[in-house]
Amino acid sequence: MNENVPSITVVIAARPGQAEIKAVAASRALDYPTDKLEIIVARGKQPSAQRNAALKAARGELIYFLDDDSAPESGNLRRAVPHFSDPKVQMVGGPSLCPREAPSIEQVFALVLASWLAFGPSRARYAAVGQVRETSEKELILCNQLARCQAMLDLGGFNEALYPNEENALMDELQKRGGKLIYDPQLLVRRRPRSSLKSFARMLMTYGRGRAEQFRLHPTPGSALNFVPPLFCLYLVALPFLLALTPIGMVCLVPLALYALVVLVQAVVLAAGGRIFQSLAAILLIVLTHILYGLGFWRGLFTRLTPRGQQPLPPVVLETVTR
Repeated sequence: MNENVPSITVVIAARPGQAEIKAVAASRALDYPTDKLEIIVARGKQPSAQRNAALKAARGELIYFLDDDSAPESGNLRRAVPHFSDPKVQMVGGPSLCPREAPSIEQVFALVLASWLAFGPSRARYAAVGQVRETSEKELILCNQLARCQAMLDLGGFNEALYPNEENALMDELQKRGGKLIYDPQLLVRRRPRSSLKSFARMLMTYGRGRAEQFRLHPTPGSALNFVPPLFCLYLVALPFLLALTPIGMVCLVPLALYALVVLVQAVVLAAGGRIFQSLAAILLIVLTHILYGLGFWRGLFTRLTPRGQQPLPPVVLETVTR
C-alpha cells in the first residue's frame, strides 16, 4: 500500500564522465518508498545550471539536493518531511559532518569550518549546533538541503550568474516572500572537507568571492558580518603606515592585540575537546581563513558579472538512477 508521503527527487550534481558518485549509492539506501523517490544525476561543468536543469525535469514535490560526495543518513527524508507540514516552510537543511575516518589534515579543516571564530553562525553548516529552529541562509548548506520544487521554480531556480552562493541568494528571496527556512541539527550528511591545504585555501578564496558577488546582486543586512574579514585585510595592509604615525601609531596595535586574545580563547576552546595538536594547527588556519576569505571578498567586489540568462553555459546531461 502506498504511503501518504510527498514525492521526492534527489538531485546530484556531478562532473561529465565521473565514474564514482558516492551520493548515488547513499541515495539508493534512503529509507523512503520506492514509488515516491526519484534520483537524478545532473552532469555538467556549472553546478547552478545542472541543478536548474534537474529541477525542471523533477517529478518530486520536494527536492533533496546533495553534492556528489554527500553521504546522507538513511533516515534523513523521514526526518525532514514532517517539517514541511507547515505550508510556510520552503527549505529544510542540516549540517555536513566530516567522517571520523577522514585523514588528520581533513579533521583539522573540519575544526576550522566548525569554529565560531572562523565562520560565525555558518559553523552550523559543519557541526550539529543547538536544536531544530527557524533560521537564515547563514546556517544552511546546499550539499544537504530539501526544498519545495514549485517554490524554487516560481523564482526561476538558481541564479546561474552566481557560483558559489547561488543557494544563499535564493534562500534570501524565499524569506522575503514570507517563506521559512528550517535548520535541523540531526539531519546529517557525512562529507570529507578538502584534501589538501592548497585546495582548502582556494575554497576560502572562492567563498569570499561568492559572498561579495551575492552582496552585489542581492544586498541584505545579514551580509554586514561578511565585511569583517575584508576590512581586517585592509587594516593589516594599512598597519605599517599607521605605525609610522607618531605619537598615536602604537594605538593602532590595539585591534591586533584584541584579535590575538580572541584567537587565544578560541584555541583554548578547541583544545578542550581533547585534540590538542589538531587544535593548534586549526588556530593557524583560522587566521589564514580570515585573510583568504577577505582577499576573495575584495576580488568579488570587482569581478565582472554577466546578467542572468546571458552567460554561455556548458551542456547538462540528466540521468535518472533506479534504486
